[in-house]
Amino acid sequence: MEHVTLISRPRLRRPVLLAAFDGWNDAGESATTAIDAIGAALDAVTFATVDPEEFYDFQATRPTVRLVEGLRHVDWPTVELRAAKLPQADHDLILLRGHEPNLRWRTFATEVVEVAAGLGVEMVVTVGALLADVPHTRPTQVVSSTSDQLLAEQLGLPVSRYEGPTGILGVLSDAAARAGIPAVGLWAALPHYLHLAPNPWGAMALVEELGRLLPVAVDTSELVGQTQAFDAAVTDLLDENPELTGYVERLEADADDADDPPGLADLPPEELVAEVERYLRDHPGGSRGER
Repeated sequence: MEHVTLISRPRLRRPVLLAAFDGWNDAGESATTAIDAIGAALDAVTFATVDPEEFYDFQATRPTVRLVEGLRHVDWPTVELRAAKLPQADHDLILLRGHEPNLRWRTFATEVVEVAAGLGVEMVVTVGALLADVPHTRPTQVVSSTSDQLLAEQLGLPVSRYEGPTGILGVLSDAAARAGIPAVGLWAALPHYLHLAPNPWGAMALVEELGRLLPVAVDTSELVGQTQAFDAAVTDLLDENPELTGYVERLEADADDADDPPGLADLPPEELVAEVERYLRDHPGGSRGER
């Protein structure tokens, strides 16, 4: 663990590691918002950090400067591991949260998994969100899957058989599996025509799915409090764009038509990712909302 600094060594019971990263894996900032909400609700404590020097291209992921008591302070891209106790459950949590690394993914994932294995982690859950052809007026769909056959049977999840491009979440899941730690992937499908962040509806859907899988009870009242302002911003956006309103109505009709083939949000998560990647490759000049 050359690049991980342990601040303390928490005593945890059969911990589960939850991981989310800013960036491509985090449409609407829903995944990181969900992890932050869980950490805040459970008073999670940072026990380790990852040195950013080896894993980030600072021209792509730039540090920021802020004033602290009149002096300039540089904040570097960070990855933190936080511990949270769950007295009412038979396991505790480790929350992995930070910017998606730009470099040396294999080394990064290997060192994270070494920390997890050293603390007795029994399962890794990666949390992501992506853009899909779904209307904002319907409940946010979350797709969960695993490549571990036994875990799929235990949790009632589909087995992912995706082959193709992947991101840091896929690399981390693979590293965990190679170390004998089963992994589950969660993806929330968000409306591609909304570029508002954070998306509290997506975050709440992810928290609820995590609560079902683990299980863990988390107070989402703070997220609920954000939905009114978010919905008002969406209403203003639609009022200013009648064409977009018509497009949303077509998505609603497709979502409500039981005879239609499954939409993006009905696919296994890695196939959801593949669909979005294929679209971006075919349409490099703009987003789906620009029709």
